[in-house]
Amino acid sequence: MTAAVELAAKRIKTIEVQGARNVAITAIKAIEELTAKSKAQNKTQLMNELFKARNILFSSRETEPLMRNAIRQIIHEVKRSKEKDPKELATLVHQAANKFLKNLETSKKKIAEIGSKRIKSSSRILTHCHSSTVTHIFERAKKEGKKFEIICTETRPRFQGRITAQELIDLNIKTTMIVDSAARFFMNNVDLVMVGADAITSEGNVINKIGTSLIALAANEARTPFYVVSELLKFDPSTVHGDYEKIEERNPNEIWAEAPSKLKIRNPAFDITRRNFIHGIICEEGVISPHSVLEVVRKTYPWIFL
Repeated sequence: MTAAVELAAKRIKTIEVQGARNVAITAIKAIEELTAKSKAQNKTQLMNELFKARNILFSSRETEPLMRNAIRQIIHEVKRSKEKDPKELATLVHQAANKFLKNLETSKKKIAEIGSKRIKSSSRILTHCHSSTVTHIFERAKKEGKKFEIICTETRPRFQGRITAQELIDLNIKTTMIVDSAARFFMNNVDLVMVGADAITSEGNVINKIGTSLIALAANEARTPFYVVSELLKFDPSTVHGDYEKIEERNPNEIWAEAPSKLKIRNPAFDITRRNFIHGIICEEGVISPHSVLEVVRKTYPWIFL
């Protein structure tokens, strides 16, 4: 087992790598390096190495279906190939990885084109945490000459909202940062909410950074449109079979490093936003209802269910 897989898993687990897209890319590169350096003598040995790598990377973070789907597709391409030579199969892995990454980039551009149409000049948009796909929508709207404002949360406990704020400032987009608990205070003063997603379930519910569901509730109460921006590749096929998407709980030290010894601290990294609070999912296939997610994914990426 190449050290690249272990290192990638460690970087993902410690959140050195942030964002679902970056996590997927890191895992894909590790799989590529594994097969390129593999000493497997036949296809069976190489497949065993791929399965071991898959298990290590899957366990690095519980809520990362984009990364899992990337690995699933690559392994699926190798498994169904009639090629036997490990070196040729390594080339196939490289091709499958490039295909997935190209598809991911194409999806990002489509989502930006679709999502920017929801932004008008003078719009004020609230966002939570950090999503490169959401930021790309804002960048596209800015290039289209629209003048708008973003309100972003700081996103405790790891302050990913600061990443968002810095990127928006670099794009010369007017940006205001607020504490997470101030979202309701500002909700009546925004035109819409746009957040990313870490996972989408078969029911059309969305798993995203902790605090997202509270913002969705506030948006619903204020009758403010709440949009989720996501590639359909973040769909979790295991939820079709009744499994629940696991919610990762992280180290309490992220909240309070020197807390009293008798104090119990809970630190869930994500929460679930029910589909009834989602105005629409902005994806590569358009703005779709969360109720139709399963149907659209089956049509667009049927291999996910294999």
